Amino acid sequence: MIENIRLAFQGIWAHKMRSFLTMLGIIIGIASIISIVSTIKGTNEQIKKNLIGEGDNVVEIKLKEGGGDYQIEYEGLPQGVPVLNESQKEEILEIPEVVSASFYRMRDYADGIYYQDKSMDGGKVLGIDSDYLDTCGYQLVRGRGFNQKEYVNFKKVALLDETAANNFFEKGEELGKTIEIKGEPFVVVGVVKKSDEYEPVINSIEEYYTYYNDESGIVMITDSVWPVVYQYDEPQQAIIQTKTPEDMSQAGKAAQQILNEQIQNTETSVSYKAEDIMEKAKGLQQISENTNRQLIWIASISLLVGGIGVMNIMLVSVTERTGEIGLKKAIGANKRRILAQFLTEAAVLTSIGGILGVFAGMILAKIISTISQTPLVISVPAVLISVLFSMAIGLIFGLLPSIKAANLSPIEALRRMN
Repeated sequence: MIENIRLAFQGIWAHKMRSFLTMLGIIIGIASIISIVSTIKGTNEQIKKNLIGEGDNVVEIKLKEGGGDYQIEYEGLPQGVPVLNESQKEEILEIPEVVSASFYRMRDYADGIYYQDKSMDGGKVLGIDSDYLDTCGYQLVRGRGFNQKEYVNFKKVALLDETAANNFFEKGEELGKTIEIKGEPFVVVGVVKKSDEYEPVINSIEEYYTYYNDESGIVMITDSVWPVVYQYDEPQQAIIQTKTPEDMSQAGKAAQQILNEQIQNTETSVSYKAEDIMEKAKGLQQISENTNRQLIWIASISLLVGGIGVMNIMLVSVTERTGEIGLKKAIGANKRRILAQFLTEAAVLTSIGGILGVFAGMILAKIISTISQTPLVISVPAVLISVLFSMAIGLIFGLLPSIKAANLSPIEALRRMN
């Protein structure tokens, strides 16, 4: 075997240009497959990051009616939907995958918020409990958070995120200022931002509508003072943080079930439902993978072309080396040895092409990753399979020339040499 490998390298080196051109189809095919597989995995990682963020692992559980969010306006809460309390929160926290939990109320469109002659149209207003900031991964930029006395005494205090703060104030001038929410004065006590704020990578109009959340900012007040500002009790929502992104779906469904057990005899089809971001991510990933699998099949055609090229070159090689084959047979080489020699040469030729293709694919994957701003993910199994597959191509397409060489008559071969 070692001798056959040595002879294979010797033959490849003797015809360097011809060998390289023979390997080119294999190199292109393997490079295409490696780069496509890397792009699939990188795109999947980017989809997950765009939807989940960088390490938040947060699941929202919202009150739904039919297929959409429950609309509170002009109706109020339906009978049978209770106020969520610490008892349900403690039950949710007993779910093994849950790290923290919070209940809150929210207005999706923050109108009626003013500071002097400035107003905030759009964005959100939240009525939060004491666990909300930690659960959602917020950190204080300036000032402080709400204290327990402010919850108990219905104090009109507010937190702004950086976007809302920049809409109203010069940087650093927010604290102690009074903003107006629905005609009620609220003193700004702090400015917050997400601890691991992640900006989605958006490369198309479709991705813009999938990932982008257009906000003019977020204003937070205590959940105890919420009814003072808004005449109707907005439905309470829940939000949980899990240990890992993989826990999000399971923990969300478990928390959803706990909350739905509290709903009794409602005339409408309202229920709490977890926002299953991981399922949405998987759906988008599946679309991406289906598209790229088609590209893999197209790239595989070049491997087929490369295999045919190997067979043609090996047939030419057998014709050129007729005398060598005849001489070896004349001094005792049997068919099996001749067959093994030419099969080894074909396998070595395509294996080198496969290895070069892997390196070319990694370089191409890096270029694609840089241009598309997606993570670079090289699949080790894909690399190993590619090299083994290229070797298999050499064995399959080198079989016919090898059999032809093994079946040559030594007398006929020596006659042709003369």
